[in-house]
Amino acid sequence: MSDDAPKSAFELAMERLRRKDKEASRDDRPLTDEQKAAIAEVREWYKAKVAECEILHQAALRKARSHEEIERLNKNLRSDNERLANDRDRKIAQIRGPET
Repeated sequence: MSDDAPKSAFELAMERLRRKDKEASRDDRPLTDEQKAAIAEVREWYKAKVAECEILHQAALRKARSHEEIERLNKNLRSDNERLANDRDRKIAQIRGPET
């Protein structure tokens, strides 16, 4: 493709994203083996915590006596899952380094 040929919307969007990343001083450095292992460990730990919350949630649902109690339990599960996901993402960002 020559330089004077029109670019597709995809190519233009990719150029904008590369410029934006460059301005934010992000580079495409690959993760080290240690970083990959640490990220995998964090993901596994949080996956186990989510599974634990789900098991406890199911047990609590079996004991629930009212619709309001079920709604409260479901709301608590959603907020716990959101909190765990945010914590997980924050830890992964710390492992990746200050540039992300």
